[in-house]
Amino acid sequence: MFNKRVKIKELLAKEEANYEATVMGWVRTFRNNQFIALNDGSTNNNLQVVVALGSFDDALLKRLTTGACIKATGEVIASLGKGQKVELKATALEILGDSDAEKFPLQPKKHSLEFLREIAHMRFRTNTFGSVFRVRHSLAYAVHKFFHDKGFIYLHTPIITASDAEGAGEMFRVTTLPVDGTAPKNEDGTTNFKEDFFGRSTNLTVSGQLEGELAAMAFSDIYTFGPTFRAENSNTTRHLAEFWMIEPEVAFNDLEDNMNLAEEFIKYVIRFAIENNKEDLDFLAQRLEEEDKQKPQAERSEMNLREKLDFVVNNDFERLTYTEAIEILKESNHNKKKKFQYLIEGWGTDLQSEHERYLVEKHFKKPVILTNYPKDIKSFYMRMNEDGKTVAAMDILAPGIGEIVGGSQREERLDKLTARMQEMNIPAEELNWYLDTRRFGACPHAGFGLGFERLVQFVTGMGNIRDVIPFPRYPKSAEF
Repeated sequence: MFNKRVKIKELLAKEEANYEATVMGWVRTFRNNQFIALNDGSTNNNLQVVVALGSFDDALLKRLTTGACIKATGEVIASLGKGQKVELKATALEILGDSDAEKFPLQPKKHSLEFLREIAHMRFRTNTFGSVFRVRHSLAYAVHKFFHDKGFIYLHTPIITASDAEGAGEMFRVTTLPVDGTAPKNEDGTTNFKEDFFGRSTNLTVSGQLEGELAAMAFSDIYTFGPTFRAENSNTTRHLAEFWMIEPEVAFNDLEDNMNLAEEFIKYVIRFAIENNKEDLDFLAQRLEEEDKQKPQAERSEMNLREKLDFVVNNDFERLTYTEAIEILKESNHNKKKKFQYLIEGWGTDLQSEHERYLVEKHFKKPVILTNYPKDIKSFYMRMNEDGKTVAAMDILAPGIGEIVGGSQREERLDKLTARMQEMNIPAEELNWYLDTRRFGACPHAGFGLGFERLVQFVTGMGNIRDVIPFPRYPKSAEF
Protein backbone atom coordinates (compact mmCIF):
# COMPACT_ATOMS: atom_id res chain seq x y z
CA MET A 1 0.00 0.00 0.00
CA PHE A 2 1.44 3.36 -1.06
CA ASN A 3 -0.19 5.52 1.60
CA LYS A 4 1.08 4.58 5.04
CA ARG A 5 1.72 8.16 6.02
CA VAL A 6 1.43 9.76 9.44
CA LYS A 7 -0.21 13.19 9.47
CA ILE A 8 2.21 15.89 10.58
CA LYS A 9 -0.23 17.18 13.20
CA GLU A 10 -0.40 13.72 14.83
CA LEU A 11 3.37 13.24 14.67
CA LEU A 12 4.08 16.59 16.32
CA ALA A 13 1.38 16.09 18.96
CA LYS A 14 2.81 12.71 20.05
CA GLU A 15 6.21 14.20 20.86
CA GLU A 16 7.58 10.64 20.92
CA ALA A 17 10.96 9.75 19.42
CA ASN A 18 12.94 6.78 18.12
CA TYR A 19 10.47 5.18 15.72
CA GLU A 20 10.16 5.04 11.94
CA ALA A 21 7.51 7.07 10.14
CA THR A 22 6.53 8.11 6.63
CA VAL A 23 5.24 11.62 5.98
CA MET A 24 4.02 13.29 2.79
CA GLY A 25 3.41 16.91 2.04
CA TRP A 26 4.57 20.08 0.30
CA VAL A 27 7.93 21.73 0.77
CA ARG A 28 7.65 25.17 2.33
CA THR A 29 11.42 25.81 2.42
CA PHE A 30 14.69 23.87 1.98
CA ARG A 31 17.65 25.41 3.83
CA ASN A 32 21.36 24.69 3.66
CA ASN A 33 20.73 21.60 1.54
CA GLN A 34 19.79 19.89 4.82
CA PHE A 35 16.55 21.12 6.39
CA ILE A 36 13.15 20.68 4.72
CA ALA A 37 10.14 22.47 6.26
CA LEU A 38 7.31 20.12 5.28
CA ASN A 39 3.58 20.81 5.58
CA ASP A 40 0.61 18.56 4.75
CA GLY A 41 -2.28 20.90 5.65
CA SER A 42 -3.24 19.14 8.89
CA THR A 43 -1.66 21.99 10.90
CA ASN A 44 0.16 25.27 10.33
CA ASN A 45 3.22 23.79 12.04
CA ASN A 46 5.82 22.39 9.68
CA LEU A 47 7.77 19.21 10.32
CA GLN A 48 11.51 19.57 9.93
CA VAL A 49 12.85 16.78 7.74
CA VAL A 50 16.62 16.50 8.05
CA VAL A 51 18.62 15.38 5.03
CA ALA A 52 22.13 14.25 6.06
CA LEU A 53 24.86 15.75 3.89
CA GLY A 54 26.03 13.35 1.18
CA SER A 55 23.24 10.83 1.76
CA PHE A 56 21.16 11.75 -1.32
CA ASP A 57 21.93 12.43 -4.95
CA ASP A 58 22.46 16.12 -5.85
CA ALA A 59 19.95 15.83 -8.73
CA LEU A 60 17.27 14.80 -6.23
CA LEU A 61 18.14 17.60 -3.80
CA LYS A 62 17.81 20.20 -6.59
CA ARG A 63 14.18 19.14 -6.99
CA LEU A 64 13.41 19.95 -3.33
CA THR A 65 11.98 23.36 -4.21
CA THR A 66 9.23 25.43 -2.56
CA GLY A 67 5.89 23.93 -3.52
CA ALA A 68 7.24 20.49 -4.48
CA CYS A 69 5.35 17.49 -3.12
CA ILE A 70 7.44 14.78 -1.47
CA LYS A 71 7.30 11.52 0.47
CA ALA A 72 9.86 11.14 3.26
CA THR A 73 10.57 8.08 5.38
CA GLY A 74 12.93 8.03 8.30
CA GLU A 75 13.42 7.98 12.05
CA VAL A 76 11.54 10.40 14.27
CA ILE A 77 14.18 11.81 16.63
CA ALA A 78 14.31 14.44 19.37
CA SER A 79 15.07 17.80 17.79
CA LEU A 80 18.07 19.86 18.85
CA GLY A 81 16.77 22.96 17.09
CA LYS A 82 14.33 25.53 18.48
CA GLY A 83 10.63 25.51 17.60
CA GLN A 84 9.96 21.77 17.48
CA LYS A 85 10.41 18.85 19.87
CA VAL A 86 10.82 16.20 17.19
CA GLU A 87 12.05 16.02 13.61
CA LEU A 88 12.38 13.35 10.96
CA LYS A 89 15.85 12.13 9.91
CA ALA A 90 15.24 11.03 6.31
CA THR A 91 16.43 7.63 5.10
CA ALA A 92 14.32 7.70 1.91
CA LEU A 93 13.03 10.60 -0.19
CA GLU A 94 10.69 10.50 -3.16
CA ILE A 95 9.53 13.46 -5.25
CA LEU A 96 5.81 13.02 -5.90
CA GLY A 97 5.39 16.28 -7.79
CA ASP A 98 7.93 18.82 -8.96
CA SER A 99 7.45 22.57 -8.59
CA ASP A 100 9.19 25.17 -10.73
CA ALA A 101 10.54 27.45 -8.01
CA GLU A 102 10.71 30.51 -10.26
CA LYS A 103 7.09 30.22 -11.40
CA PHE A 104 5.55 29.04 -8.10
CA PRO A 105 3.37 32.01 -6.98
CA LEU A 106 3.74 31.45 -3.22
CA GLN A 107 7.31 32.36 -2.45
CA PRO A 108 8.34 32.11 1.24
CA LYS A 109 7.40 35.70 2.10
CA LYS A 110 4.34 37.67 3.24
CA HIS A 111 1.60 38.06 0.61
CA SER A 112 -1.32 40.50 0.68
CA LEU A 113 -4.85 39.10 0.94
CA GLU A 114 -5.71 40.95 -2.30
CA PHE A 115 -2.94 39.08 -4.13
CA LEU A 116 -3.99 35.75 -2.62
CA ARG A 117 -7.59 36.37 -3.73
CA GLU A 118 -6.31 36.50 -7.30
CA ILE A 119 -4.77 33.04 -6.89
CA ALA A 120 -7.53 31.56 -4.74
CA HIS A 121 -6.74 28.09 -6.10
CA MET A 122 -3.31 28.27 -4.41
CA ARG A 123 -4.07 30.22 -1.24
CA PHE A 124 -5.03 27.09 0.73
CA ARG A 125 -1.30 26.44 1.05
CA THR A 126 -0.74 29.54 3.20
CA ASN A 127 -0.96 29.53 7.00
CA THR A 128 -3.75 32.12 7.10
CA PHE A 129 -6.04 30.18 4.79
CA GLY A 130 -5.04 26.86 6.30
CA SER A 131 -6.35 28.16 9.62
CA VAL A 132 -9.46 29.79 8.13
CA PHE A 133 -10.61 26.65 6.33
CA ARG A 134 -9.89 24.28 9.21
CA VAL A 135 -12.03 26.56 11.40
CA ARG A 136 -14.70 26.65 8.68
CA HIS A 137 -14.74 22.84 8.67
CA SER A 138 -15.16 22.70 12.45
CA LEU A 139 -18.01 25.20 12.37
CA ALA A 140 -19.80 23.23 9.63
CA TYR A 141 -19.44 20.02 11.64
CA ALA A 142 -20.69 21.80 14.78
CA VAL A 143 -23.77 23.05 12.89
CA HIS A 144 -24.81 19.48 12.04
CA LYS A 145 -23.91 18.16 15.50
CA PHE A 146 -25.96 20.84 17.28
CA PHE A 147 -29.13 20.13 15.32
CA HIS A 148 -28.62 16.36 15.19
CA ASP A 149 -28.25 16.19 18.97
CA LYS A 150 -31.50 18.15 19.32
CA GLY A 151 -33.38 15.69 17.09
CA PHE A 152 -33.74 17.96 14.04
CA ILE A 153 -34.17 16.53 10.53
CA TYR A 154 -31.64 17.80 7.95
CA LEU A 155 -33.55 18.82 4.82
CA HIS A 156 -32.08 19.43 1.36
CA THR A 157 -34.17 22.18 -0.23
CA PRO A 158 -34.03 22.86 -4.00
CA ILE A 159 -31.29 24.98 -5.51
CA ILE A 160 -33.41 25.63 -8.64
CA THR A 161 -36.76 27.13 -7.70
CA ALA A 162 -39.68 29.03 -9.20
CA SER A 163 -40.33 31.10 -6.07
CA ASP A 164 -38.65 34.18 -4.64
CA ALA A 165 -38.82 33.61 -0.89
CA GLU A 166 -37.56 37.08 -0.01
CA GLY A 167 -39.60 39.05 -2.52
CA ALA A 168 -36.30 40.73 -3.42
CA GLY A 169 -36.34 40.04 -7.14
CA GLU A 170 -32.52 39.94 -7.31
CA MET A 171 -32.09 36.41 -8.60
CA PHE A 172 -30.03 34.47 -11.11
CA ARG A 173 -32.15 33.14 -13.98
CA VAL A 174 -31.86 29.43 -14.85
CA THR A 175 -32.78 28.63 -18.44
CA THR A 176 -31.94 26.39 -21.41
CA LEU A 177 -33.49 28.84 -23.87
CA PRO A 178 -31.12 30.64 -26.28
CA VAL A 179 -29.87 34.01 -25.03
CA ASP A 180 -29.23 35.46 -28.49
CA GLY A 181 -32.74 36.89 -28.84
CA THR A 182 -34.24 33.89 -30.66
CA ALA A 183 -36.06 32.49 -27.58
CA PRO A 184 -39.82 32.00 -28.17
CA LYS A 185 -41.94 35.02 -27.30
CA ASN A 186 -45.47 35.62 -26.06
CA GLU A 187 -47.80 38.01 -27.88
CA ASP A 188 -46.77 40.85 -25.55
CA GLY A 189 -43.08 40.31 -26.40
CA THR A 190 -42.09 38.60 -23.14
CA THR A 191 -40.22 35.27 -23.17
CA ASN A 192 -42.41 32.18 -23.47
CA PHE A 193 -41.01 29.90 -20.79
CA LYS A 194 -43.33 27.02 -21.74
CA GLU A 195 -40.59 26.03 -24.18
CA ASP A 196 -37.95 26.10 -21.41
CA PHE A 197 -36.62 23.00 -19.63
CA PHE A 198 -38.95 23.31 -16.63
CA GLY A 199 -41.83 24.83 -18.61
CA ARG A 200 -41.73 27.99 -16.51
CA SER A 201 -39.38 30.75 -15.34
CA THR A 202 -36.89 29.44 -12.75
CA ASN A 203 -33.95 30.84 -10.79
CA LEU A 204 -31.29 29.92 -8.26
CA THR A 205 -32.68 29.92 -4.73
CA VAL A 206 -32.33 32.85 -2.35
CA SER A 207 -33.55 30.79 0.60
CA GLY A 208 -34.83 27.33 1.47
CA GLN A 209 -37.21 28.73 4.08
CA LEU A 210 -40.58 28.26 2.36
CA GLU A 211 -39.81 24.62 1.55
CA GLY A 212 -38.45 24.22 5.08
CA GLU A 213 -41.79 25.34 6.50
CA LEU A 214 -43.51 22.52 4.59
CA ALA A 215 -41.28 19.94 6.31
CA ALA A 216 -41.63 21.58 9.75
CA MET A 217 -45.38 21.01 9.46
CA ALA A 218 -44.65 17.27 9.45
CA PHE A 219 -41.38 16.72 11.35
CA SER A 220 -41.71 19.67 13.80
CA ASP A 221 -37.94 20.42 13.85
CA ILE A 222 -35.93 20.72 10.62
CA TYR A 223 -32.93 22.64 9.35
CA THR A 224 -31.36 23.31 5.97
CA PHE A 225 -27.69 24.02 5.28
CA GLY A 226 -26.95 24.71 1.64
CA PRO A 227 -25.91 27.21 -1.01
CA THR A 228 -28.02 30.29 -1.73
CA PHE A 229 -27.62 32.99 -4.36
CA ARG A 230 -28.22 36.74 -4.60
CA ALA A 231 -27.72 38.72 -7.80
CA GLU A 232 -27.00 41.93 -5.89
CA ASN A 233 -24.36 44.21 -7.36
CA SER A 234 -22.69 44.55 -3.94
CA ASN A 235 -18.95 45.07 -3.83
CA THR A 236 -18.61 45.14 -0.05
CA THR A 237 -16.55 43.18 2.46
CA ARG A 238 -19.70 41.41 3.72
CA HIS A 239 -21.61 40.38 0.58
CA LEU A 240 -21.25 37.43 -1.77
CA ALA A 241 -23.30 36.33 -4.78
CA GLU A 242 -23.06 32.68 -3.67
CA PHE A 243 -22.98 31.77 -0.01
CA TRP A 244 -24.14 29.05 2.39
CA MET A 245 -27.16 29.46 4.63
CA ILE A 246 -28.28 27.63 7.75
CA GLU A 247 -32.07 27.78 8.20
CA PRO A 248 -33.84 25.97 11.04
CA GLU A 249 -37.65 25.92 11.01
CA VAL A 250 -39.47 24.82 14.16
CA ALA A 251 -43.15 24.05 14.67
CA PHE A 252 -44.71 25.22 17.97
CA ASN A 253 -42.04 27.93 18.47
CA ASP A 254 -42.86 31.60 18.98
CA LEU A 255 -40.52 34.60 18.65
CA GLU A 256 -38.97 34.12 22.10
CA ASP A 257 -38.34 30.41 21.46
CA ASN A 258 -36.73 31.44 18.17
CA MET A 259 -34.41 33.92 19.88
CA ASN A 260 -33.44 31.35 22.51
CA LEU A 261 -32.64 28.72 19.86
CA ALA A 262 -30.54 31.16 17.79
CA GLU A 263 -28.55 32.38 20.79
CA GLU A 264 -27.92 28.84 22.03
CA PHE A 265 -26.89 27.77 18.52
CA ILE A 266 -24.41 30.62 17.98
CA LYS A 267 -22.80 30.05 21.37
CA TYR A 268 -22.55 26.30 20.75
CA VAL A 269 -20.78 26.49 17.38
CA ILE A 270 -18.37 29.20 18.55
CA ARG A 271 -17.56 27.21 21.70
CA PHE A 272 -16.93 24.14 19.51
CA ALA A 273 -14.37 26.08 17.46
CA ILE A 274 -12.70 27.47 20.60
CA GLU A 275 -12.34 23.96 22.02
CA ASN A 276 -11.25 22.23 18.80
CA ASN A 277 -9.24 24.85 16.90
CA LYS A 278 -7.10 26.46 19.60
CA GLU A 279 -3.93 26.45 17.50
CA ASP A 280 -5.64 27.99 14.44
CA LEU A 281 -7.50 30.62 16.47
CA ASP A 282 -4.29 31.60 18.28
CA PHE A 283 -2.61 32.06 14.90
CA LEU A 284 -5.53 34.13 13.54
CA ALA A 285 -5.65 36.21 16.73
CA GLN A 286 -1.95 37.03 16.38
CA ARG A 287 -2.45 37.88 12.71
CA LEU A 288 -5.32 40.22 13.61
CA GLU A 289 -3.26 41.87 16.35
CA GLU A 290 -0.46 42.64 13.88
CA GLU A 291 -3.04 43.99 11.39
CA ASP A 292 -4.56 46.15 14.13
CA LYS A 293 -1.20 47.79 14.87
CA GLN A 294 -1.22 49.29 11.37
CA LYS A 295 -4.54 51.10 12.07
CA PRO A 296 -5.05 54.45 13.83
CA GLN A 297 -5.70 54.06 17.59
CA ALA A 298 -9.39 54.97 17.24
CA GLU A 299 -10.00 52.12 14.76
CA ARG A 300 -8.29 49.39 16.78
CA SER A 301 -10.33 46.61 18.38
CA GLU A 302 -10.93 46.85 22.11
CA MET A 303 -10.74 43.07 22.43
CA ASN A 304 -8.50 40.57 20.69
CA LEU A 305 -10.08 37.71 18.73
CA ARG A 306 -10.07 35.18 21.58
CA GLU A 307 -11.50 37.71 24.03
CA LYS A 308 -14.25 38.61 21.57
CA LEU A 309 -15.24 34.95 21.07
CA ASP A 310 -15.17 34.23 24.81
CA PHE A 311 -17.25 37.36 25.40
CA VAL A 312 -19.98 36.17 23.01
CA VAL A 313 -20.02 32.66 24.46
CA ASN A 314 -20.11 33.82 28.10
CA ASN A 315 -22.61 36.70 27.96
CA ASP A 316 -26.35 36.90 27.42
CA PHE A 317 -27.24 38.73 24.22
CA GLU A 318 -28.91 42.11 24.72
CA ARG A 319 -32.57 42.00 23.63
CA LEU A 320 -34.54 45.09 22.65
CA THR A 321 -37.23 46.16 20.20
CA TYR A 322 -36.63 48.02 16.97
CA THR A 323 -38.53 50.99 18.47
CA GLU A 324 -36.13 51.11 21.45
CA ALA A 325 -33.14 50.81 19.11
CA ILE A 326 -34.35 53.71 16.93
CA GLU A 327 -34.67 55.90 20.02
CA ILE A 328 -31.10 55.04 21.13
CA LEU A 329 -29.72 55.74 17.66
CA LYS A 330 -31.72 58.93 17.18
CA GLU A 331 -30.52 60.37 20.49
CA SER A 332 -26.91 59.24 20.05
CA ASN A 333 -24.11 61.79 19.67
CA HIS A 334 -23.14 59.92 16.52
CA ASN A 335 -26.49 60.85 14.96
CA LYS A 336 -26.63 64.36 16.39
CA LYS A 337 -23.11 65.12 15.13
CA LYS A 338 -24.04 63.62 11.74
CA LYS A 339 -21.36 60.94 11.88
CA PHE A 340 -23.73 58.35 10.40
CA GLN A 341 -23.75 58.22 6.62
CA TYR A 342 -27.51 57.51 6.86
CA LEU A 343 -28.99 59.72 9.56
CA ILE A 344 -31.76 58.34 11.76
CA GLU A 345 -34.71 60.69 11.49
CA GLY A 346 -37.46 58.59 12.95
CA TRP A 347 -39.41 55.36 13.24
CA GLY A 348 -39.68 53.26 10.09
CA THR A 349 -36.08 53.70 8.94
CA ASP A 350 -34.42 50.52 7.64
CA LEU A 351 -31.28 50.08 9.72
CA GLN A 352 -27.96 50.08 7.88
CA SER A 353 -24.82 48.17 8.85
CA GLU A 354 -23.35 51.31 10.47
CA HIS A 355 -26.39 51.56 12.80
CA GLU A 356 -26.24 47.89 13.71
CA ARG A 357 -22.53 48.08 14.48
CA TYR A 358 -23.02 51.22 16.59
CA LEU A 359 -25.56 49.41 18.79
CA VAL A 360 -23.29 46.38 19.20
CA GLU A 361 -19.83 47.93 19.37
CA LYS A 362 -20.40 51.36 20.92
CA HIS A 363 -23.64 51.28 22.90
CA PHE A 364 -24.12 47.77 24.33
CA LYS A 365 -20.65 46.31 23.59
CA LYS A 366 -22.13 42.84 23.15
CA PRO A 367 -24.27 40.95 20.61
CA VAL A 368 -27.76 42.38 20.25
CA ILE A 369 -31.10 40.83 19.27
CA LEU A 370 -33.50 43.35 17.75
CA THR A 371 -37.20 42.44 17.55
CA ASN A 372 -40.55 43.71 16.26
CA TYR A 373 -39.59 45.58 13.10
CA PRO A 374 -42.01 47.73 11.06
CA LYS A 375 -43.99 45.48 8.71
CA ASP A 376 -43.18 47.70 5.72
CA ILE A 377 -39.47 46.81 5.76
CA LYS A 378 -39.92 43.06 6.31
CA SER A 379 -41.06 40.03 4.31
CA PHE A 380 -44.68 38.93 3.73
CA TYR A 381 -44.45 35.70 5.77
CA MET A 382 -43.63 37.34 9.13
CA ARG A 383 -46.35 37.26 11.78
CA MET A 384 -48.23 40.51 12.27
CA ASN A 385 -48.17 41.82 15.84
CA GLU A 386 -51.31 43.03 17.57
CA ASP A 387 -50.38 46.69 16.95
CA GLY A 388 -50.89 46.18 13.18
CA LYS A 389 -47.65 48.11 12.51
CA THR A 390 -44.90 45.67 13.43
CA VAL A 391 -44.07 42.02 12.75
CA ALA A 392 -42.58 39.37 15.05
CA ALA A 393 -39.14 39.56 13.40
CA MET A 394 -35.71 39.30 14.97
CA ASP A 395 -32.17 40.11 13.83
CA ILE A 396 -29.02 39.18 15.73
CA LEU A 397 -26.21 41.71 15.38
CA ALA A 398 -22.59 40.77 16.01
CA PRO A 399 -19.51 42.96 16.58
CA GLY A 400 -17.50 43.69 13.46
CA ILE A 401 -20.04 42.56 10.87
CA GLY A 402 -23.52 43.68 11.94
CA GLU A 403 -26.41 41.36 11.11
CA ILE A 404 -25.50 37.68 11.38
CA VAL A 405 -29.00 36.18 11.83
CA GLY A 406 -32.39 37.18 10.47
CA GLY A 407 -35.58 35.37 11.51
CA SER A 408 -39.16 35.61 12.62
CA GLN A 409 -42.24 33.92 13.89
CA ARG A 410 -44.14 33.00 10.73
CA GLU A 411 -47.69 34.12 9.97
CA GLU A 412 -49.77 30.97 10.53
CA ARG A 413 -53.19 32.66 10.09
CA LEU A 414 -54.36 32.12 6.51
CA ASP A 415 -56.45 35.29 6.29
CA LYS A 416 -53.67 37.52 7.60
CA LEU A 417 -51.07 35.87 5.34
CA THR A 418 -53.15 36.18 2.14
CA ALA A 419 -54.03 39.80 2.98
CA ARG A 420 -50.33 40.59 3.43
CA MET A 421 -49.47 38.88 0.13
CA GLN A 422 -52.13 40.91 -1.64
CA GLU A 423 -50.76 44.09 -0.04
CA MET A 424 -47.26 43.26 -1.35
CA ASN A 425 -48.45 42.11 -4.81
CA ILE A 426 -47.30 38.52 -4.31
CA PRO A 427 -49.49 36.23 -6.49
CA ALA A 428 -51.24 33.75 -4.17
CA GLU A 429 -51.82 31.21 -6.98
CA GLU A 430 -48.05 30.77 -7.45
CA LEU A 431 -47.64 29.97 -3.74
CA ASN A 432 -50.75 27.83 -3.38
CA TRP A 433 -48.58 24.92 -2.18
CA TYR A 434 -47.19 27.15 0.58
CA LEU A 435 -50.65 28.32 1.66
CA ASP A 436 -51.72 24.68 2.10
CA THR A 437 -49.63 24.60 5.30
CA ARG A 438 -52.05 27.20 6.67
CA ARG A 439 -55.15 25.42 5.36
CA PHE A 440 -54.44 22.00 6.80
CA GLY A 441 -53.29 21.86 10.41
CA ALA A 442 -51.58 25.23 10.77
CA CYS A 443 -49.67 25.94 13.97
CA PRO A 444 -47.44 28.66 15.40
CA HIS A 445 -43.90 28.19 14.05
CA ALA A 446 -40.70 30.17 13.70
CA GLY A 447 -37.28 30.03 12.12
CA PHE A 448 -34.19 31.98 11.18
CA GLY A 449 -31.43 32.17 8.61
CA LEU A 450 -27.75 32.45 9.42
CA GLY A 451 -25.25 33.26 6.67
CA PHE A 452 -22.52 30.70 7.25
CA GLU A 453 -19.74 32.86 5.78
CA ARG A 454 -20.59 35.72 8.13
CA LEU A 455 -20.30 33.29 11.03
CA VAL A 456 -16.91 32.08 9.74
CA GLN A 457 -15.84 35.70 9.24
CA PHE A 458 -16.78 36.53 12.82
CA VAL A 459 -15.00 33.52 14.33
CA THR A 460 -11.80 33.90 12.28
CA GLY A 461 -11.63 37.69 12.49
CA MET A 462 -11.11 38.00 8.73
CA GLY A 463 -12.01 41.46 7.46
CA ASN A 464 -13.36 40.40 4.06
CA ILE A 465 -16.04 37.76 3.49
CA ARG A 466 -14.31 36.76 0.24
CA ASP A 467 -11.53 35.28 2.37
CA VAL A 468 -13.69 32.75 4.25
CA ILE A 469 -15.19 30.88 1.29
CA PRO A 470 -12.91 28.74 -0.92
CA PHE A 471 -13.88 30.25 -4.28
CA PRO A 472 -15.69 33.57 -3.82
CA ARG A 473 -18.38 34.68 -6.27
CA TYR A 474 -19.03 38.41 -6.53
CA PRO A 475 -19.71 40.94 -9.31
CA LYS A 476 -17.36 40.43 -12.28
CA SER A 477 -15.70 37.44 -10.62
CA ALA A 478 -16.41 33.77 -11.28
CA GLU A 479 -12.91 32.34 -11.46
CA PHE A 480 -12.11 28.63 -11.07
